[in-house]
Amino acid sequence: MSGSRTKAPGAVLGGDPYVIPDGILDDIDDSWSWNRIVSQMCDDLKIPDLTTRPGLKRVHARFNEIYRRLDATYTRALRKGNVKVLGGVVGIMAKMCADSILRDRLFQKGLLSKVMPLLEFDATRHVALQALTVVTHHGGLPARQEIAKHNPALVQLLRRYPDDPKVAELVIVTVTHATEAVVACEETPDPGLVRAAKIRDVLEATVAALRKPTDSHILQTHALSLLVAPTQHCPGDCKAVPSMLTLLAALTRSKNINTRATAFSGLLRLSIAESEFEHTQFDPMRLMLAAQRGTPRHLSDVLMSYGPERAEVSLTLQSTLDYQKAMMQAMQDRDMYALGTKLVDIIQRTEFAIGEGGWQTQGPNGTWGLVGNSAGLPFTRWTDALPLSAKAMRAKGTPADLDGADIIEMKFYMIRGRLPEAITLANAALKRNRGLAYAYYIVSMGGNVEEGLRVVKKGLKCKNVKPFVRNQMLWRAVNHAAQQGLAILRESREGDMQARAEGVASLMSAWEDAKTYVSEAPPDGRHMLEVLSWYVILTIVIRGSELDVELRELDPARRKIQTSKEFMNHMGYPIQSTQLNITRELLFSIYTDGAREWTDFVKRFDELDTQAQECFSSAPLDGEDGLAEWLEKVELADSDDGDDHHGHAHHHTRSHAFGNGHPIPTPKAETRYELYRCTWCGNPSAALRKCSGCGKTKYCDVGCQKSHWSEHKTKCKGRS
Repeated sequence: MSGSRTKAPGAVLGGDPYVIPDGILDDIDDSWSWNRIVSQMCDDLKIPDLTTRPGLKRVHARFNEIYRRLDATYTRALRKGNVKVLGGVVGIMAKMCADSILRDRLFQKGLLSKVMPLLEFDATRHVALQALTVVTHHGGLPARQEIAKHNPALVQLLRRYPDDPKVAELVIVTVTHATEAVVACEETPDPGLVRAAKIRDVLEATVAALRKPTDSHILQTHALSLLVAPTQHCPGDCKAVPSMLTLLAALTRSKNINTRATAFSGLLRLSIAESEFEHTQFDPMRLMLAAQRGTPRHLSDVLMSYGPERAEVSLTLQSTLDYQKAMMQAMQDRDMYALGTKLVDIIQRTEFAIGEGGWQTQGPNGTWGLVGNSAGLPFTRWTDALPLSAKAMRAKGTPADLDGADIIEMKFYMIRGRLPEAITLANAALKRNRGLAYAYYIVSMGGNVEEGLRVVKKGLKCKNVKPFVRNQMLWRAVNHAAQQGLAILRESREGDMQARAEGVASLMSAWEDAKTYVSEAPPDGRHMLEVLSWYVILTIVIRGSELDVELRELDPARRKIQTSKEFMNHMGYPIQSTQLNITRELLFSIYTDGAREWTDFVKRFDELDTQAQECFSSAPLDGEDGLAEWLEKVELADSDDGDDHHGHAHHHTRSHAFGNGHPIPTPKAETRYELYRCTWCGNPSAALRKCSGCGKTKYCDVGCQKSHWSEHKTKCKGRS
């Protein structure tokens, strides 16, 4: 090896133009591996060690000088037609991109203009693609968005070299990271960037690549992330590739529950743009008209089997009548305390019985107006009576009266649209009486999913919970736990068994509560269809390939869904196109075809998933040995810029992680989910406290531990 480092005239370390010596180009032997080429060039160009933070800091201090050397080397090699040196320069620059500030400076200097031309040369295609994967792996949002503009060229590589597995893998890894930077966001993405990224072409090419038996695990997992990323903001492009949708449906049969959750989440987000918000509120007058029309025989049979007096319509109509009678009695006797005791019962019986109203009288001029203070009444509108009756109950001061007063005031705030005040009052009520179920229900209406789930699980453990309140809390528990579990599994890192157990615990909690709701709640309830949808979805995600490809196990649920729809239509409430309704019907329509179309792929996916190793790439091809490892290796001790320079941290989840450990078989993780459930209330959480006595039981907080103590004290080994 020559190792020549002879400097040409003018090659000084200052700001003078750097002239690359011919000897450096001559040092590179065509037979060398890329790893050796890059290492030799770093030596010849006196580049500091790019695998350590001190080395990168020295590059910061000498950036202009080092860039001039690299640029001059690239320019000279381009004139000489030395593609090996061109690839070496790109490899060095890619490694510098591990540092966010260096990456941004290189992009400003035109890094992509050096990388993209090398895709046209057979000798440098792989190293150029490898450089792009590293840049997008470490790259910030602007850098990855800039690379996304080159999606068309990258897709063309997939089509031009269909039998090159390394091209397919590296292109899909790069395009995944770049495309996610454009569309994987909650806010509406830049339309210009979306058009430039050519989403539909990307999806079609990705699906085609996955049909080849030579695809690798890293390609598969990145492809899954790529297929899921645009579903929210580019539903038209996604629907234009039907095989992509059937593939996502098929992946809900994977052995890996993280994969199942990720695939389903993509289908769920597909309908966001076209979905309607669920806002059905039962109007007693409309229900009365439905009752007068008569209930169809088959629906009447369902109600008779359940108990007609417990049905939603019956409860609402009877409670509305009782409310009217109570207000009429209050008009006569002015007894606000007696009114309050009646309101407490009605409020906990059904949701819409407490409505606005009043008494009218005709004035001398023939106009009608509400009777209020002028007639000796302490209120004008009926709902104005709620705080007055609550005040009367507080004056009594018994624990039951204080509970009743809080329930009435919470309902008053809800009617007036003052949710924060209702939640504040509910929290105060729980400090006085942690067994007040209605207060837990109100607190659960806050925006925080984790907190909402925690409080309803506590509420469900209260004694003497009214059926309406219990059903409302079950409904909220299903929604909160399902959303939480899907989010945890979708975002967890590969090999993170704690996150997997947490996610499964949440899904199991939602699934169990959904089954309880369906068996206990009125079949004509307004939340029945939503909970049935969650039950179907959770069954598919939790049970995976255990289910028949035609979903025969869900036939009873399908019949209940049809019955629920008929009840809603009978009552005058057309079925809304909610996100859950759309997704449920989509799954039913494509699941069987997807399972059959992609059977071999899912089997191959699972086989590779269990064999995944800690390296980023599959076995290196000739001439690439060690380069991927060299490009990824960097020791950033005492890092002071762990988050992305642009505030857009790029975390690698289980769906495309770079060597986060050998995956552990899913069944072991799924049997551990009870470790992340509160022993008392069953709330799924990662922040449970162990019993200090035995260390076996776990609780949300001291409240749950105290509630469980009467049962646990005989078993606790730490009991004195």
